[in-house]
Parts: sequence; structure tokens; C-alpha cells
Amino acid sequence: MASSDFTKAEYDDRLSRTRNAMSQQGIETLIVTDPSNMAWLTGYDGWSFYVPQAVILHSSGSPLWWGRTQDKPGAAQTSWLDPSNLFDWPEEHVQHPVHHPYDSLVTLLRERDWTSGLGVEMDNYYYSAASHRVLETAFGRDVIEDATGLVNWQRAVKSDTELALMRKAGQLSAHMHATLRTGFREGRPKHELVAEVQAAGVAGLPGLAGDYPAIAPIAPSGLEASASHITWNDRPLTKGEATYFEISGCYHRYHCPISRTLFLGSPPEDIRRAEGAVLRAIEDTFAAARPGVTCEEVAACVYESFAKAGYTKGNRTGYPIGLSYPPDWGERTMSLRPGDTSRIEENMTFHLMPGLWTPEWGLAITESFVITPEGGKPLADIPREIFVIDA
Repeated sequence: MASSDFTKAEYDDRLSRTRNAMSQQGIETLIVTDPSNMAWLTGYDGWSFYVPQAVILHSSGSPLWWGRTQDKPGAAQTSWLDPSNLFDWPEEHVQHPVHHPYDSLVTLLRERDWTSGLGVEMDNYYYSAASHRVLETAFGRDVIEDATGLVNWQRAVKSDTELALMRKAGQLSAHMHATLRTGFREGRPKHELVAEVQAAGVAGLPGLAGDYPAIAPIAPSGLEASASHITWNDRPLTKGEATYFEISGCYHRYHCPISRTLFLGSPPEDIRRAEGAVLRAIEDTFAAARPGVTCEEVAACVYESFAKAGYTKGNRTGYPIGLSYPPDWGERTMSLRPGDTSRIEENMTFHLMPGLWTPEWGLAITESFVITPEGGKPLADIPREIFVIDA
């Protein structure tokens, strides 16, 4: 992500919305450790999330970036923050058996008298139990609030600039799927095809360079596809098996994940029946996905289409997407599933996942889309039907 993609006014608006949410929760100082949220607030971009780092947002003033010493130049280059607001922790504390980087964060917070009303993203991949222990020991349990999802929810409605970046990611996704269809043939080791598709996503298109996506390609075949998150292996592509690929182009950290199913030979009746249910579900969902509708009302389109075809879907069928880092391109807020009564708004973006997994095979045809007053609009243009090679 490049901070130059966005105006200072857009960043100011993001800070204002986040501070309003902080105030409603009684948080004076927010410690943001999710790299997606760090980037959204400041533009910071770097493969540094394997060590402790944070953006610290107080109720007033500029945010602070805090991280490893050797990552500080990256913060200066990629964020909009003034160098005076970049802070680092001692290099010797990297994976140290006794000293922890959060010891230096405690010192920084004390120096600024930001020691009450602390918010932390407790249920987050990048905030460890050891980090929390250091803060709790220093300041006490009662001053720390769980701020999981606080920034994520502010990201739900996309700006016009964000949508433009996601559509560029969609162009990369379409390019990757075109490469996939061209290279898909009987007997080809799957890892060779995946390598070609990944290369296409990074090489991109003229004037449109790709980035690394938040999730590795999902690429199971046959019985493997009964599991929803299998990656790839070196087994040759085989006649009579369905293979689905869940891949995403990534542009300046924005994603547009798309799944498609491919088949060598003639697809059996049950897979064709499932395909019909999925295609109907997508069209029904797009018609229903208008501002003011709840997540569960949108999701019902998928479950009803599957039920009519004689299938039962036991998992959620979609989630918000946008800016992200490994290990997930979802925004970790809403879910398209029964019981989620969150109301969708114009310019929210989702990955619709009407996938179907049986004990013998799996089929996934998915779409990334944006909410408009006219319904859901796909962010990429890729043929949906099962791609069949009658080998």
C-alpha cells in the first residue's frame, strides 16, 4: 500500500471516525497491531508483522508508529507520518528470552502519560499473550479495554479511491484466471500451474503491477476438494476430477478474491446440479444486496438456492474484503450467514462464497462485489461457469 494513494483529507476522516468509535467505548489511547489497520490509518506497509509493532492513536494529536529499529526507515518511506512520530524498540529485544519489545512501549506510553483508557486488539493474529501480559503488568487489568474490530468496522464502507484500487485488483484476478484456463490440462503437475498463475498475478498487466496476496492459492482436486482450504501439490491434473482455484489479485494491498471450478472430462450430474444452484445463488444475491438489507437476508439467497437443488450448506457464505495482509484477506467484522443482522451500506465490499463441499468433491464459484443502490456489482469480469476440457 502507498500512502500517496490517498489524500491527507481521507486519512484525517479515517482518524476522526476511529476516534469517535474510541470515545464511544471509553478508550483514550488505542494500540493498533493489525497491519491492515495500521496501513489504513497511516499508510505503513512492510513485511514486519512477525515482530511486535503498532500504530498508537491517542484521542488527540498525530498517531505514532512504533516498531523494530530496522523497520523505522520503512515507516518513514511508506507512511504519511512525520519522522518525529516514529519510535522504535531496541534491536536486542528481537525474540529475546527475557526482555520483550512491549517493555519499550510501556516506557513510551508513560512518557506521554497515556496510561489509562488503553484499547488493544485482543482477538488479533498479531497481538500475543506475552504482549498483553506486559501491558497488564505495567498498567493493570482495569485500564485495558478490548478494542478488537474497532478499526476494522471503520473500514467497512469503501471510498471511491479504495474501490478503484479493488477494481485494479480485480483486473489482476481476471488475468490470473485467464492464465489458469490456458494452462489447465490433463497430466500437468499442479504446482507448475500454480507457479504460472502466481507469476501472472505479480507480473500483472501493462501499467498494473501485482503484489503478494494475503492468502496462498487454494487449489484442491477431486477428493481433496471436499476440504475447503487445501493448497496445492505436485500431483498431475487428472481426468474426472473437479479442481477449484481460490486466488486473488492484489494491488497496493487491496484484494479481489475469486474462485472458479475447472473439470477435465464430462462433469457428472451432481456437480452440474450444484453448479446451477451456485449460479442462481449469485444472481439472487446480487439482486438482493442493496443498502439497508441485513447480512442474513443477503445470505438467505444462497441457502435457499442450495435447498431447492437438494443441497445443505453448513458454513457462512461471505465476508467483507479490502485492504489486508497475511494470513487473511477478510476484514473480520460481518459474515453473510443466518443470525448476522448487521445492515449493509452502499460501497461495502464482500467476497460472496457460495461454495459447496461434499464428502467426495467440492465446487467453488465465488465473486467479490460492491454494494450499490441497484444491488451487488462484481469487481471483476470472469466467466462463472465450470471450465470444462473434454480430455
